[in-house]
Amino acid sequence: MRVLITGGAGFIGSHLCELLISRGDEVVVIDDFSTGRQENLKSIRERITLLDMDLADGLAELGSYQPDEIYHLAAAVGVRLVVERPIHTIETNVLQTSELLHWAGERGSAVLIASTSEVYGKGTQIPFSENDDVVYGPTTCPRWSYACSKAIDEFLALAYHRQHDLRVVIPRFFNTVGPRQVGDYGMVLPRFVTAALRGEDLIIHGDGQQTRSFCDVRDVVKLLPVMLKTSTCFGRVFNVGSEERITINELGQKVITLLKSKSSIIHQPYEQAFGPSFEDLRHRQPDTTAIREACGFIPQYTLDQTILDLAAHIRNRQATNSA
Repeated sequence: MRVLITGGAGFIGSHLCELLISRGDEVVVIDDFSTGRQENLKSIRERITLLDMDLADGLAELGSYQPDEIYHLAAAVGVRLVVERPIHTIETNVLQTSELLHWAGERGSAVLIASTSEVYGKGTQIPFSENDDVVYGPTTCPRWSYACSKAIDEFLALAYHRQHDLRVVIPRFFNTVGPRQVGDYGMVLPRFVTAALRGEDLIIHGDGQQTRSFCDVRDVVKLLPVMLKTSTCFGRVFNVGSEERITINELGQKVITLLKSKSSIIHQPYEQAFGPSFEDLRHRQPDTTAIREACGFIPQYTLDQTILDLAAHIRNRQATNSA
Protein backbone atom coordinates (compact mmCIF):
# COMPACT_ATOMS: atom_id res chain seq x y z
CA MET A 1 0.00 0.00 0.00
CA ARG A 2 1.07 3.58 -0.67
CA VAL A 3 0.18 5.60 2.41
CA LEU A 4 0.30 9.30 3.27
CA ILE A 5 0.25 10.32 6.94
CA THR A 6 -0.08 13.99 7.85
CA GLY A 7 1.25 14.75 11.30
CA GLY A 8 3.19 11.50 11.16
CA ALA A 9 5.88 12.70 13.58
CA GLY A 10 3.33 13.31 16.29
CA PHE A 11 2.28 11.10 19.18
CA ILE A 12 -0.39 9.06 17.39
CA GLY A 13 1.12 9.49 13.93
CA SER A 14 4.51 8.01 14.79
CA HIS A 15 2.94 4.89 16.29
CA LEU A 16 0.83 4.52 13.15
CA CYS A 17 3.94 4.93 10.95
CA GLU A 18 5.64 2.06 12.75
CA LEU A 19 2.59 -0.16 12.38
CA LEU A 20 2.21 0.49 8.65
CA ILE A 21 5.94 0.07 7.99
CA SER A 22 5.77 -3.30 9.78
CA ARG A 23 3.06 -4.50 7.39
CA GLY A 24 5.22 -3.52 4.42
CA ASP A 25 3.60 -0.27 3.31
CA GLU A 26 5.32 2.60 1.48
CA VAL A 27 4.85 5.50 3.91
CA VAL A 28 5.12 9.22 3.17
CA VAL A 29 4.94 11.64 6.10
CA ILE A 30 4.18 15.36 6.01
CA ASP A 31 4.96 17.16 9.26
CA ASP A 32 6.11 20.70 10.00
CA PHE A 33 7.25 19.69 13.51
CA SER A 34 5.21 22.40 15.21
CA THR A 35 4.23 19.73 17.74
CA GLY A 36 5.74 16.57 16.21
CA ARG A 37 9.22 15.37 17.21
CA GLN A 38 12.08 14.02 15.15
CA GLU A 39 12.88 11.49 17.86
CA ASN A 40 9.47 9.86 17.40
CA LEU A 41 10.55 8.63 13.97
CA LYS A 42 14.09 7.67 14.89
CA SER A 43 13.61 3.90 14.58
CA ILE A 44 12.04 4.12 11.09
CA ARG A 45 13.54 7.31 9.66
CA GLU A 46 15.37 5.48 6.85
CA ARG A 47 12.25 3.55 5.87
CA ILE A 48 9.88 6.48 5.27
CA THR A 49 9.78 9.50 3.01
CA LEU A 50 9.63 12.57 5.26
CA LEU A 51 8.57 16.00 4.01
CA ASP A 52 9.51 18.54 6.71
CA MET A 53 7.11 21.31 5.71
CA ASP A 54 3.56 22.51 6.18
CA LEU A 55 0.71 20.57 4.62
CA ALA A 56 0.10 22.85 1.62
CA ASP A 57 3.75 22.76 0.60
CA GLY A 58 3.90 19.02 1.22
CA LEU A 59 0.94 18.27 -1.02
CA ALA A 60 2.45 20.47 -3.75
CA GLU A 61 5.77 18.65 -3.38
CA LEU A 62 4.05 15.30 -3.88
CA GLY A 63 2.70 16.40 -7.24
CA SER A 64 0.96 13.51 -8.97
CA TYR A 65 1.69 11.00 -6.19
CA GLN A 66 -1.39 8.88 -5.63
CA PRO A 67 -1.64 7.17 -2.23
CA ASP A 68 -4.05 4.32 -1.63
CA GLU A 69 -4.72 5.53 1.91
CA ILE A 70 -4.43 8.90 3.67
CA TYR A 71 -4.41 9.33 7.44
CA HIS A 72 -4.97 13.00 8.27
CA LEU A 73 -3.70 13.39 11.83
CA ALA A 74 -2.16 16.86 11.52
CA ALA A 75 -4.02 19.30 13.76
CA ALA A 76 -3.63 21.87 16.51
CA VAL A 77 -4.22 19.92 19.73
CA GLY A 78 -4.15 20.42 23.48
CA VAL A 79 -6.18 22.71 25.71
CA ARG A 80 -3.29 25.06 26.46
CA LEU A 81 -2.36 25.48 22.80
CA VAL A 82 -6.00 26.14 21.92
CA VAL A 83 -6.34 28.82 24.60
CA GLU A 84 -3.02 30.52 23.83
CA ARG A 85 -3.13 30.33 20.01
CA PRO A 86 -6.79 30.30 18.87
CA ILE A 87 -6.09 31.73 15.38
CA HIS A 88 -3.50 29.05 14.72
CA THR A 89 -5.92 26.40 16.00
CA ILE A 90 -8.83 27.41 13.79
CA GLU A 91 -6.84 28.01 10.62
CA THR A 92 -4.75 24.86 10.98
CA ASN A 93 -7.70 22.58 11.58
CA VAL A 94 -10.14 23.98 9.02
CA LEU A 95 -7.94 25.17 6.15
CA GLN A 96 -5.55 22.23 6.16
CA THR A 97 -8.36 19.69 6.25
CA SER A 98 -10.13 21.44 3.38
CA GLU A 99 -6.97 21.37 1.26
CA LEU A 100 -6.28 17.73 2.12
CA LEU A 101 -9.81 16.61 1.20
CA HIS A 102 -9.65 18.44 -2.14
CA TRP A 103 -6.29 16.82 -2.90
CA ALA A 104 -7.55 13.36 -1.90
CA GLY A 105 -10.72 13.81 -3.93
CA GLU A 106 -8.71 14.36 -7.10
CA ARG A 107 -6.93 11.03 -6.51
CA GLY A 108 -9.75 8.89 -5.15
CA SER A 109 -7.75 7.84 -2.07
CA ALA A 110 -9.43 6.39 1.01
CA VAL A 111 -9.16 9.03 3.75
CA LEU A 112 -9.26 8.92 7.54
CA ILE A 113 -9.91 12.32 9.13
CA ALA A 114 -8.98 12.33 12.82
CA SER A 115 -11.49 14.09 15.05
CA THR A 116 -12.00 14.43 18.78
CA SER A 117 -14.45 14.02 21.63
CA GLU A 118 -14.25 17.81 21.97
CA VAL A 119 -16.81 17.93 19.17
CA TYR A 120 -19.50 17.03 21.72
CA GLY A 121 -18.90 20.37 23.43
CA LYS A 122 -20.88 20.68 26.66
CA GLY A 123 -23.08 17.68 25.96
CA THR A 124 -24.61 16.34 29.17
CA GLN A 125 -25.78 12.90 28.06
CA ILE A 126 -23.37 10.23 29.30
CA PRO A 127 -22.01 8.26 27.53
CA PHE A 128 -21.62 10.30 24.34
CA SER A 129 -23.11 8.69 21.24
CA GLU A 130 -22.23 9.64 17.67
CA ASN A 131 -25.71 10.99 16.88
CA ASP A 132 -26.10 13.08 20.03
CA ASP A 133 -26.71 16.80 19.69
CA VAL A 134 -23.70 18.99 20.42
CA VAL A 135 -23.70 22.05 22.66
CA TYR A 136 -21.02 24.76 22.61
CA GLY A 137 -20.35 27.74 24.80
CA PRO A 138 -20.34 31.33 23.51
CA THR A 139 -17.90 32.54 20.87
CA THR A 140 -16.43 34.84 23.53
CA CYS A 141 -14.99 31.73 25.21
CA PRO A 142 -11.95 30.60 23.13
CA ARG A 143 -12.20 27.12 24.67
CA TRP A 144 -14.85 26.15 22.14
CA SER A 145 -13.03 27.26 18.99
CA TYR A 146 -11.22 23.92 18.84
CA ALA A 147 -14.46 21.94 19.10
CA CYS A 148 -16.10 24.02 16.39
CA SER A 149 -13.10 23.75 14.07
CA LYS A 150 -13.07 19.94 14.34
CA ALA A 151 -16.85 19.84 13.82
CA ILE A 152 -16.36 21.78 10.57
CA ASP A 153 -13.75 19.18 9.57
CA GLU A 154 -16.33 16.45 10.09
CA PHE A 155 -19.04 18.31 8.14
CA LEU A 156 -16.62 18.90 5.28
CA ALA A 157 -15.38 15.30 5.15
CA LEU A 158 -18.91 13.91 5.17
CA ALA A 159 -19.90 16.37 2.44
CA TYR A 160 -17.06 15.06 0.24
CA HIS A 161 -18.39 11.55 0.82
CA ARG A 162 -21.95 12.51 -0.12
CA GLN A 163 -21.13 14.74 -3.09
CA HIS A 164 -18.08 13.01 -4.55
CA ASP A 165 -18.25 9.45 -3.15
CA LEU A 166 -14.91 9.98 -1.43
CA ARG A 167 -14.18 7.08 0.88
CA VAL A 168 -13.97 8.93 4.19
CA VAL A 169 -14.09 7.68 7.77
CA ILE A 170 -13.90 9.79 10.93
CA PRO A 171 -12.71 8.50 14.31
CA ARG A 172 -13.46 10.72 17.30
CA PHE A 173 -10.59 10.09 19.70
CA PHE A 174 -11.32 10.06 23.44
CA ASN A 175 -8.20 10.85 25.50
CA THR A 176 -5.67 8.72 23.64
CA VAL A 177 -2.61 8.22 25.86
CA GLY A 178 0.64 6.27 26.01
CA PRO A 179 4.38 6.34 25.26
CA ARG A 180 5.64 9.46 23.41
CA GLN A 181 2.81 11.68 24.57
CA VAL A 182 4.03 14.91 26.15
CA GLY A 183 2.33 17.31 28.52
CA ASP A 184 3.53 20.51 26.86
CA TYR A 185 0.08 21.43 25.59
CA GLY A 186 -2.01 20.41 28.58
CA MET A 187 -2.33 16.61 28.21
CA VAL A 188 -3.05 15.38 31.71
CA LEU A 189 -1.46 11.93 31.92
CA PRO A 190 2.08 12.84 30.77
CA ARG A 191 1.94 15.89 33.05
CA PHE A 192 1.09 13.66 36.00
CA VAL A 193 3.66 10.99 35.18
CA THR A 194 6.47 13.52 34.64
CA ALA A 195 5.70 15.26 37.93
CA ALA A 196 5.48 11.95 39.82
CA LEU A 197 8.85 10.81 38.48
CA ARG A 198 10.38 14.07 39.71
CA GLY A 199 8.64 13.94 43.08
CA GLU A 200 6.84 17.19 42.28
CA ASP A 201 3.23 18.09 43.06
CA LEU A 202 0.59 16.83 40.64
CA ILE A 203 -1.53 19.85 39.71
CA ILE A 204 -5.20 19.10 39.15
CA HIS A 205 -7.38 21.81 37.62
CA GLY A 206 -10.70 22.32 39.36
CA ASP A 207 -11.94 19.96 42.06
CA GLY A 208 -10.69 16.80 40.31
CA GLN A 209 -14.09 15.15 40.26
CA GLN A 210 -14.37 15.52 36.50
CA THR A 211 -14.15 12.14 34.76
CA ARG A 212 -12.35 11.01 31.62
CA SER A 213 -11.93 7.76 29.67
CA PHE A 214 -8.37 6.89 28.60
CA CYS A 215 -7.36 4.56 25.76
CA ASP A 216 -3.85 3.40 24.87
CA VAL A 217 -2.42 4.70 21.60
CA ARG A 218 -1.27 1.19 20.66
CA ASP A 219 -4.87 -0.03 20.71
CA VAL A 220 -6.01 2.99 18.72
CA VAL A 221 -3.49 2.76 15.87
CA LYS A 222 -4.24 -0.93 15.28
CA LEU A 223 -7.85 0.06 14.66
CA LEU A 224 -7.26 2.84 12.12
CA PRO A 225 -6.19 0.68 9.13
CA VAL A 226 -9.09 -1.66 9.90
CA MET A 227 -11.49 1.28 9.59
CA LEU A 228 -10.12 2.14 6.14
CA LYS A 229 -10.47 -1.48 5.04
CA THR A 230 -14.09 -1.76 6.19
CA SER A 231 -16.44 -0.44 3.53
CA THR A 232 -19.34 -0.05 5.97
CA CYS A 233 -17.26 2.56 7.85
CA PHE A 234 -17.18 5.02 4.95
CA GLY A 235 -19.25 8.15 5.40
CA ARG A 236 -19.55 7.58 9.15
CA VAL A 237 -18.25 8.95 12.44
CA PHE A 238 -17.10 6.63 15.25
CA ASN A 239 -16.20 7.13 18.88
CA VAL A 240 -12.78 5.57 19.50
CA GLY A 241 -11.72 5.03 23.09
CA SER A 242 -12.39 3.14 26.28
CA GLU A 243 -15.73 3.15 28.06
CA GLU A 244 -14.08 2.98 31.50
CA ARG A 245 -14.27 6.27 33.39
CA ILE A 246 -11.98 7.59 36.10
CA THR A 247 -11.95 10.87 38.03
CA ILE A 248 -8.88 13.04 37.64
CA ASN A 249 -8.32 12.77 41.40
CA GLU A 250 -8.29 8.98 41.09
CA LEU A 251 -5.97 9.21 38.09
CA GLY A 252 -3.50 11.32 40.03
CA GLN A 253 -3.50 8.93 42.96
CA LYS A 254 -3.11 5.94 40.62
CA VAL A 255 -0.02 7.50 39.05
CA ILE A 256 1.52 8.23 42.45
CA THR A 257 0.84 4.70 43.70
CA LEU A 258 2.05 2.87 40.58
CA LEU A 259 5.26 4.89 40.37
CA LYS A 260 5.86 4.76 44.13
CA SER A 261 6.20 8.52 44.09
CA LYS A 262 6.36 10.87 47.06
CA SER A 263 4.42 13.51 45.14
CA SER A 264 1.32 15.18 46.54
CA ILE A 265 -1.82 16.36 44.77
CA ILE A 266 -2.78 20.02 44.75
CA HIS A 267 -5.77 21.68 43.12
CA GLN A 268 -5.62 24.79 40.99
CA PRO A 269 -8.64 26.86 39.87
CA TYR A 270 -9.31 26.78 36.14
CA GLU A 271 -9.08 30.55 35.84
CA GLN A 272 -5.63 30.50 37.38
CA ALA A 273 -4.43 27.89 34.88
CA PHE A 274 -6.17 29.06 31.70
CA GLY A 275 -7.49 32.55 32.37
CA PRO A 276 -11.00 33.90 32.99
CA SER A 277 -14.15 32.44 31.40
CA PHE A 278 -12.55 29.02 30.83
CA GLU A 279 -15.10 26.19 30.69
CA ASP A 280 -14.46 22.47 30.99
CA LEU A 281 -16.47 19.31 30.48
CA ARG A 282 -17.55 17.61 33.68
CA HIS A 283 -17.68 14.13 32.21
CA ARG A 284 -16.40 12.58 28.99
CA GLN A 285 -17.16 8.95 28.20
CA PRO A 286 -17.77 7.34 24.80
CA ASP A 287 -20.42 4.88 23.78
CA THR A 288 -18.30 2.56 21.62
CA THR A 289 -21.11 0.31 20.41
CA ALA A 290 -20.79 1.46 16.79
CA ILE A 291 -17.04 0.84 16.39
CA ARG A 292 -17.28 -2.44 18.30
CA GLU A 293 -19.99 -3.69 15.93
CA ALA A 294 -18.26 -2.38 12.77
CA CYS A 295 -14.68 -3.45 13.51
CA GLY A 296 -14.74 -5.59 16.66
CA PHE A 297 -12.78 -2.95 18.58
CA ILE A 298 -12.05 -3.84 22.20
CA PRO A 299 -9.09 -2.08 23.89
CA GLN A 300 -6.48 -4.48 25.28
CA TYR A 301 -4.12 -2.28 27.29
CA THR A 302 -5.06 -1.49 30.88
CA LEU A 303 -4.62 2.04 32.19
CA ASP A 304 -2.09 0.73 34.73
CA GLN A 305 0.06 -0.73 31.94
CA THR A 306 -0.18 2.47 29.93
CA ILE A 307 1.01 4.52 32.91
CA LEU A 308 3.96 2.21 33.52
CA ASP A 309 4.96 2.19 29.85
CA LEU A 310 4.65 5.97 29.59
CA ALA A 311 6.84 6.34 32.69
CA ALA A 312 9.46 3.99 31.19
CA HIS A 313 9.46 6.03 27.98
CA ILE A 314 9.92 9.31 29.88
CA ARG A 315 12.79 7.84 31.92
CA ASN A 316 14.52 6.57 28.78
CA ARG A 317 14.09 9.91 27.03
CA GLN A 318 15.51 11.80 29.99
CA ALA A 319 18.46 9.41 30.20
CA THR A 320 19.16 9.81 26.48
CA ASN A 321 18.97 13.60 26.62
CA SER A 322 21.32 13.78 29.61
CA ALA A 323 23.88 11.35 28.11
